[in-house]
Amino acid sequence: MEKFSGLSHLFMTVFLHHFSTFMVIPAITDVTMAALCPGEDECSLAIYLTGIQQAIIGLGTLLMMPLIGNLSDTYGRKALLTVPMSLTIIPLAILAYDRTKYYFYAYYVLRTLTAMVCEGSVLCLALAYVADNIPENRRASVFGMLSGVNSSAFVCGNLSARFLSSASTFQVSALGTVISAVYMRVFLPESMADAAKEAEAEASLLEKDTTGNSGGMFKTMPSFRDTMSLLRSSVTLSQAAIIAFFLSLADAGFTSSLMYYLKATFHFKKDQFADIIVLSGIAGTVSQMLIMPVLAPVIGEVKLLSVGLFFSGVHMFLYSVAWSSWVPYAAAMFSVLGVVAQPSLRSIASKQVGPNEQGKAQGCISGLSSFANVLSPLVFSPLTALFLSTSAPFHFPGFSIACAGFAMVIALVQSLMIRSAPPVSNSKSGNCNCMEP
Repeated sequence: MEKFSGLSHLFMTVFLHHFSTFMVIPAITDVTMAALCPGEDECSLAIYLTGIQQAIIGLGTLLMMPLIGNLSDTYGRKALLTVPMSLTIIPLAILAYDRTKYYFYAYYVLRTLTAMVCEGSVLCLALAYVADNIPENRRASVFGMLSGVNSSAFVCGNLSARFLSSASTFQVSALGTVISAVYMRVFLPESMADAAKEAEAEASLLEKDTTGNSGGMFKTMPSFRDTMSLLRSSVTLSQAAIIAFFLSLADAGFTSSLMYYLKATFHFKKDQFADIIVLSGIAGTVSQMLIMPVLAPVIGEVKLLSVGLFFSGVHMFLYSVAWSSWVPYAAAMFSVLGVVAQPSLRSIASKQVGPNEQGKAQGCISGLSSFANVLSPLVFSPLTALFLSTSAPFHFPGFSIACAGFAMVIALVQSLMIRSAPPVSNSKSGNCNCMEP
C-alpha cells in the first residue's frame, strides 16, 4: 500500500511538473519571434537560435543523463529529482517578469544551461522509479500509464495556454514548477531508501571526508567504456538503443521544425498551436492510459513498438504535405497510436538489466536520445530555414518534416528486427522488492 501511494505521488509530481513546463510551448514561438523579428512570420535567426540551443542542450544531456541515472541508483530517485525540478524554475521566472529582447536573451542563456541537466531527466528518473516498484509482467502497462500522465499534462498545459495571455502563461508556469518541486519533496517517498543503499551512500561520503578526495562521487560517473559494455550485454538492449537514437532524431527534427513551418505556411499563432497540441495530446493520453494497457499484455512490447513507430511516421509525412490549414488538425490524430513507441521502448530496455541498474539503463537510453538531439539541429534547422525561404531549390515547405519521417522509417525497420529476449533482471538479482500495482 505504501508503494502504491508512492506511485500515485510520482504520477502527481510528473503531472504538475510537466503541466507547468508544457503550457509555455504554444507561446514561446511568438515570444521568440516578437523579440528577434517583430512583425514577421518567417525568421531565420529564430530558427537557427532554436537549433543551436537544441544542440547545446543535447550535448549537455548526453553527458549528464547517464550520470544522473547512475547517481540515482546510489543516492535515490527523489534526491536526484530535486535538482532538475528546482533548476527549471529559474528561466521561466525571467519570462514571467518580462519578455522584451534582453530578457529573452537572458532566458535563452539560462534555459540552455539549466536544460542540460533538466531536459528529460524528470521522466527518466520517474521511469527508473516505476521499474523499482513494478514487476516485469506489469511494467509496460505502468510505463504506458506514466506516459499517459505526461500526455495529460501536455493536454492540460497547452489547453490552459489557450485561455491565458503570454504574460500570464509564464507567470502561471513559474508558479506551477515551484508547487511541483515542493509537492515532490513533501509527499514522494524515496524508492531506493533501503538500508543497503543508505549505507553505501554514507560510505561514499565518509570516504570523501576521510581521504580528502571526491572519488566516491566520481566513481558513479559512467565512462564511454561502461556505456558500451552495458549495451553489449544484451543484443535486445543494443537494438533498443539504435531505435531510441533514430526515434529521438525524428522527434527532435519534427518538433523543432513544426511551429515555424505552420507559422510560415498557414500563419498560425499561439491559439492555433495550442489547438493542435491539445488534439495530439488528447489522442496520446487516450492511447497510453486506455489502449496500451490492453494491447501490451496481448501483443507484447516489441510489436507495440513497431505499431507506434509506423503511426509516428505516417503522422510526420502527413504534416509535411499539408495542403490546407485543416490538414495539421487531422494529422494530429495519428498520434493516438504513435505515442506508444516510447514507453514500449523503455519497457524493453528495463527488462534487460538488473534491479540495481535501472537508473543506468534509462540514463543510457536517454543519453543516446540526447546525442540525437545534438545532431538533429545540424540537419533540420538549415533544412527548415532553407525550404521556408524564397531561395528554396524547389517548393516543398515541409521537406524537413518529411526527412524526420524518413528517420522514423529507419527506426521502424530496426524494430522489425528485434526478437523478444527473456528478461534478465531476475537472473541478476533475486531480491527485487516489487509490488503489483
